This record gives sequence, C-alpha cells and structure tokens, in this order.
Amino acid sequence: MESSVLAFATDLLDEGADAFFGNLADRAGVGGLTLASVYHEARDVFPHNPRRVVRYLEPGAAYFRPDPARWAGRRLAPVPSTAIGERDPFAEAAAEARRRGLRLHAWTVFCHNDRLGFAHPDCAPANAFGDRHLTELCPANPEVREYALTLVDELARYGVDAIRAESLHFHGLRHGYHHERYFEELGAVAEALLGVCFCPHCKAAAAQAGVPADEVQQAVRDELRARLADERKAAEPAALDALADGTVAAYLDSGARTVTSLAADVAEAAAGHGMRLTFMDGAGPGKGWLSGIDLPTLAKAAHQIETLGYARTPEAVREKVAAFALHGVRPQDMAVILRPMAQDCDGPENLAAKIRMLRELGVPEVEFYNYGLMRLSSMDRIGAALRS
Repeated sequence: MESSVLAFATDLLDEGADAFFGNLADRAGVGGLTLASVYHEARDVFPHNPRRVVRYLEPGAAYFRPDPARWAGRRLAPVPSTAIGERDPFAEAAAEARRRGLRLHAWTVFCHNDRLGFAHPDCAPANAFGDRHLTELCPANPEVREYALTLVDELARYGVDAIRAESLHFHGLRHGYHHERYFEELGAVAEALLGVCFCPHCKAAAAQAGVPADEVQQAVRDELRARLADERKAAEPAALDALADGTVAAYLDSGARTVTSLAADVAEAAAGHGMRLTFMDGAGPGKGWLSGIDLPTLAKAAHQIETLGYARTPEAVREKVAAFALHGVRPQDMAVILRPMAQDCDGPENLAAKIRMLRELGVPEVEFYNYGLMRLSSMDRIGAALRS
C-alpha cells in the first residue's frame, strides 16, 4: 500500500528541508508527499511550526513558479503566494523527494479560487438571478477549462506522480466564505437551487443536450422567490427532479456531464505527461449531485477517486468505502485520506486497524491529513501504525 502525507509548501519553507522531510521519512515513515500546488484561502493553527502558530493562506495562491510563456495573454493565470518570495518550493520539494526516493503528488485546488473569481466575475458561476459566486470558477467556462489543463502542463515539469484534483467541479451555496450569513432559514431546497449555475456556458451546454435552459432558469427563479418570501414554503421538502416537469433534473445532469468531460480532459493531459489524475470527492457518494459529481462516469474518466475517511472507528471508514462501491467505484480504484489526530484516532492501534482494513478491501493508497496541522505526536502515530 502506498502512503503519503498532505502538506503545505509553507511547512517546507518554515521548517527547512531537513526537518520537514525528516519528519515525513523518519517519524511518519511514508513513501510520498502530497504538496499543495494551488490552494484556497484559509486561517490555520500550526502546532509544531517553529516560526508561527497561526498562518493565513492567501486566496487562490500558487506555490510554484509559473512559466510566464505558458500564460502569456491569459486572463486566468496562477499567482505565486507572497509567502514563497523568489523561491520555488515545489522545485525544492521535487529535488529532495527524488533524492530520498519519495513520490511527489500535486494537491491542486482547481475551481475554488477567490482570487481569480473576484478578478474575473464572468468566469464565476451565476445563480438563477445572475448573481455571481465569486469564490468559485465555473467548470463549463472555456477559459477555466484551459486554465485547468495548463496547470497540469505546468506541474508535469516537476516530476509529479499524480495530480490530486480538489474542487474540479461545481460548489454549492455554503461552500464557505468569511462571515457568510443566513439570518432567515432558507431551507434545503432553496440552498440547493441557489447553488445551480446558470452562466451562459452552462445554459449553452444544457441547450445543446436538448434541455430548455431558459425555462429551467425561470422555474428555479420562481421557486426561489416563493421560498425566500415565505418561511412555511421554505421548510417544505421538494424533489428537485420533479420541478418544472423534470427539466431541472435534466439541467443538473448536463452539469454532471460538464464536470465529467473536464475530468476526462485533465486526466488525458496528465497521462500525456506520465501522471495520474486522482479526483477528490470529499462529500461522498450520493452527496455530489448538485456539484456535478456523477461517480460511475467519473470513475471511468479519472484514474482514481479519493475520499475522506474521517471517522472514529475502522468500521465507519469501511462503510464509507463500501458506499463508493455501490456507486460503481471499486476499492482498488480509490485512495483514502485518514486523520491521525485525536478527533479521529485514540492511538496508533486505531490508525493501524483502519490501514489494515483498507488493505483488506484492496485500497492501494492511503494519505494522512495534514502535516502542518497535526502535532508531531500524530506523525509518530502514523509511523507506528504503518510499521505495525
């Protein structure tokens, strides 16, 4: 079974290569590093960082040095984090990983990008009223798709083994933003409908599939107005696939085809460079419909599906993997992320039992979240679990 730890480039910069890779190899004993190449905004607490305890990660920043020639004339282009200065932490990590015989994966956040969404609102998803969700990029937009493919080309030059693709899909309304506020109860249906994209590119894709996009948009707009106006209406359940005589469901199916085709294109580009594409589905089976995640087709488009095995017991992790099998994703085509921290594990025996269970199921790869966010004792827990 392959193993790796997810980490930020700032961990490497703050600690230095010797301490950083020493912890990975000597304490955790993993065979790989999954390093963030493009990442979203965050404020995190770093328990063992020697330089700072609280760090802000910039919105939509890149942690490698983009080749200016590749991005000439592009509106959507990665912007290096100010934290890296003139350095290229991805190049440094690649060189050290090769020296130590470790695999390097590029953990890449594609469509959740505040920086690019705010700078180019026409590339962000639009709800039924035309309001742009500026923390995201729309997977149907041709510029966004070109951006995603060029990122793969860029990362290939570092000798990356796999692209861990996070947010290579749509997002719902509550994906997260600072001081995000909902003072009236919207209800599940309104929240779901407010996350559906009706930008010109999504509507064109739906129309090409024979879906009356304008009628669907109007039906969604009317449904939302009714639910926003009346709290009793807001609380009423509704089957989205029954709205507007089923055309809303057909519109959402078009969005799923958009995501699948993008994943297929990115996987093909990665394979052309000798890399794999791992599609990260953090929500889990049956929860990604509104995000355009159709697991059976995505499992064929990508080389691997990765999910979060965040749970207290091995049995609960087993249930998560089994749920994917019911949606056409075999365990041998999966990777699973575990948290060795106390909220999920009460000791190395617990973590070892989860790893043994995943091996028994045939899962070939396990990752651990997240280097900088855990105590060094959790790194020791990984090492003890893998050795056992």
